[in-house]
Amino acid sequence: MPTIHSSATVSDQAVLADDVEIGPRCVIEGPVTLGPGVRLIASVHVSGPVEIGEGTTVYPFTCLGYPGQDWKFKPGDPTPGVRIGKGCILREHVTIHAATKPDRPTTVGDRCMMMVGTHLGHDSRIGNDVVMVNNSGLAGHSELGDNVTLSGMVGIHQFVRVGRFVFMAMGVGVSMDVPPFCVVPERQRMEGINRVGLRRAGFPRDHITAIDEAFRKVFRPGNLGRPEMIEMLTELGKDCPPVMEMAEFVRQSKRGICPGSGRPPRLFAPLVHRLRRGHSVVPPEGEDERVD
Repeated sequence: MPTIHSSATVSDQAVLADDVEIGPRCVIEGPVTLGPGVRLIASVHVSGPVEIGEGTTVYPFTCLGYPGQDWKFKPGDPTPGVRIGKGCILREHVTIHAATKPDRPTTVGDRCMMMVGTHLGHDSRIGNDVVMVNNSGLAGHSELGDNVTLSGMVGIHQFVRVGRFVFMAMGVGVSMDVPPFCVVPERQRMEGINRVGLRRAGFPRDHITAIDEAFRKVFRPGNLGRPEMIEMLTELGKDCPPVMEMAEFVRQSKRGICPGSGRPPRLFAPLVHRLRRGHSVVPPEGEDERVD
């Protein structure tokens, strides 16, 4: 029989495996399925439909399955809810909102770690072995591939896709798609490949070399059109499935591809224009900068 603390509230619609543990002050509403070994430590709120896979642990003050932050979606509207995979760790104050579209739930893969304060918006989806560090978040309809790492306070714009094995540094954000295996060290800008992650995952040396070459030739310049990107990646990927995967990712992109470091940052453009016109970027001696 499941172990349920006397202060917990559990819906009659809930389906619980025999060894589930539900701690103090947890609230389970509606159709919720908890697989074998699931543990809700304390003060966890779950609003079905929600499915939580085997061996997943949920820490206090996590909220799962509540309506998405979407004006069009009203309380009581039908939803496929949330599906969470096996062996996940959801730390304190994680929020995962229910899907607003009928075709699939908001989805978390297997063996994911969502650290304190991380957020999945409605209809978003993350793959297996994803790590989301404190206060990182996905807006609605966005997607992360397998083995993605988001550092602290990373933000993903709605409808953006991030390919597998991408690493994003602390505090950055993207509003365009990030191809597989790349590193995003600053806002809206890629620089190099996730060489450490690929080595740890056992990628062959020749594949890592090919991925690096593809990045340098196709993504780093930041000024190639999508047809040219696809053509070059297809040619480079003839003997390298991961590079061909990058080509297919670009082909399916709807938001465009995050630029590489060869393209000047948008905030840097005015400075570049001044230099090209021969203007000084330093105020003349004795003249203070204007403060508006």
